[in-house]
Amino acid sequence: MGPCAPLLLLLLLSWSGPLGGQQQHLVEYMERRLVALEERLAQCQDQSSRHAAELRDFKNKMLPLLEVAEKEREALRTEADTIAGRVDRLEREVDYLETQNPALPCEEVNEKVPGGPGTKGKGRRNEKYDMVTDCGYTISQVRSMKILKRFGGSAGLWTKDPLGPTEKIYVLDGTQNDTAFVFPRLRDFTLAMAARKASRVRVPFPWVGTGQLVYGGFLYYARRPPGGPGGGGELEDTLQLIKFHLANRTVVDSSVFPAEGLIPPYGLTSDTYIDLAADEEGLWAVYATREDDRHLCLAKLDPQTLDTEQQWDTPCPRENAEAAFVICGTLYVVYNTRPASRARIQCSFDASGTLTPDRAALPYFPRRYGAHASLRYNPRERQLYAWDDGYQLVYKLEMRKKEEEV
Repeated sequence: MGPCAPLLLLLLLSWSGPLGGQQQHLVEYMERRLVALEERLAQCQDQSSRHAAELRDFKNKMLPLLEVAEKEREALRTEADTIAGRVDRLEREVDYLETQNPALPCEEVNEKVPGGPGTKGKGRRNEKYDMVTDCGYTISQVRSMKILKRFGGSAGLWTKDPLGPTEKIYVLDGTQNDTAFVFPRLRDFTLAMAARKASRVRVPFPWVGTGQLVYGGFLYYARRPPGGPGGGGELEDTLQLIKFHLANRTVVDSSVFPAEGLIPPYGLTSDTYIDLAADEEGLWAVYATREDDRHLCLAKLDPQTLDTEQQWDTPCPRENAEAAFVICGTLYVVYNTRPASRARIQCSFDASGTLTPDRAALPYFPRRYGAHASLRYNPRERQLYAWDDGYQLVYKLEMRKKEEEV
């Protein structure tokens, strides 16, 4: 029994004098409780000492292991740096070989007979295009790439209105959908919960593919009418262009695209039948028909009436094409492989005839081995907005005059 028990007994004796039987039992009870408490304290001290010893032993065992792990981590870091250096050298060698082995030139095709399939519109065919602006630039190089985020599925479209507010972002997810997301600014789109910041615009008819375009406050897109491509009806080979007012949320115009036997223009993007594009000159459409199922066609459209002003049969092949865009009246077609590798502009067609094939640059895109579901050129920013396997990318372009040598 500890030193506290006698002191407690003396205190009780001095306070109460001779104790009765009941008080004696109380004192004995308290003595027993104090003894039990001392035993528990002793046990706690023993356990604490034992745990401290075990922790010291564990620490002594772990310190050598941590030293070994640190050495292995440094060795792995050194090896990773060495491998990264080898990969960089290999990529530089591949880039050099790519520059020494240019892409095959685009094939020349014969002009189609006027009045045949695919020419029922009013537009002139295969005539030189007269530029309405003084735009005379062509791509020299795809300079850099910025990955904004990942939003939606593997196929879709995101873009800005080249004639509208500079900050608004339009996102159209999927190849058959009827709801577009509109973000007030790019910063809102990059947030983790981006969809909460967006307003939703629902169109009356679902779009087909990823060929949509926002231009001048309107959404232009291709609609599959009943019996359109894949529908098995009278309009099996046709698509309808829709002009939708984004502010009023109404259809202001529509027109059946004047081409028969439509097929997907890009061999690697089978859901898109008409790919709409905008540049400094206005509104364009990239398409293909069964009449010449090997090459792409280009059409100049009137953005007010959707009439086809001119049409061209380009020498750019459909095989392995994944997307295209237009800059200063020149069509640039991007090619890839399946499975996806490094994309490259491998064919260009200048509707005005200013840029000859020998003067056209055929640059590779920055190293990202994915597949472009869509590419949208913004003439105000001279940037490409790309949808790459669900990632939203921005490419910066370096330009030069069309007359300059490559």
